[in-house]
Amino acid sequence: MGLNQIIDELKSLADPEKARVHQRFFKTGPGEYGEGDLFYGVRVPDIRKIAKKYGDTPYGDIEKLICSKIHEKRFLALVLLLNMLSKKKCSPAEQKKIFDFYIMHRKYVNNWDLVDLSAPGIVGRWLMDKDKQVLYDFARSQNLWERRIAIIGTFYFIKKNEFEHTIKLSQILVEDKEDLIHKAVGWMLREVGKRNMAEEKIFLKANLNQMPRTMLRYAIEKFPEDLRQKYLKGEIV
Repeated sequence: MGLNQIIDELKSLADPEKARVHQRFFKTGPGEYGEGDLFYGVRVPDIRKIAKKYGDTPYGDIEKLICSKIHEKRFLALVLLLNMLSKKKCSPAEQKKIFDFYIMHRKYVNNWDLVDLSAPGIVGRWLMDKDKQVLYDFARSQNLWERRIAIIGTFYFIKKNEFEHTIKLSQILVEDKEDLIHKAVGWMLREVGKRNMAEEKIFLKANLNQMPRTMLRYAIEKFPEDLRQKYLKGEIV
């Protein structure tokens, strides 16, 4: 079962109307963050089914998929990598190979759904017990998607009740100019707060005046309504 068969199966599930919707939803127009991205219009559950069916796809074919201009091919490549990691027999050497492959091809992880799908399970997972300097390098990158990989990658740490790097990276990104980073940081802070609200409150108190409104709204979304209103009105001292 080769790459051509995988692509043919993807194409067979194409939905031109859904593709047009995705082109708008993922902001693919001139000057937008997803400029030039192309879609078949394949549903995510169907992509996952294909990934499960072709679980033994070699790296050479995964590389061709991830380098494609077609969004669903890149998505499929990332699901294949994640599925490889989920196997019990995935050795530390293989895990590192997947991480290195991802970092080498990160320029193709170039929309928010691709980042959110892959960064925790590939980047966060590998770095959990290792030096995390790459996340700080990415957080200071001029590239939007590298910055999002940095903060979303910490979701894996958060699920393990490790919040230090989420907080430190949020501090770096607190005055970022991009709305997609505001949302990502706010989301990760909210996840920290679900597990340790006191930790989140310390960050919010220190940064309330400079946080973009969207970041704040995402961060406090699950707070009790009276407390949420106090933050929105700047009444927290």
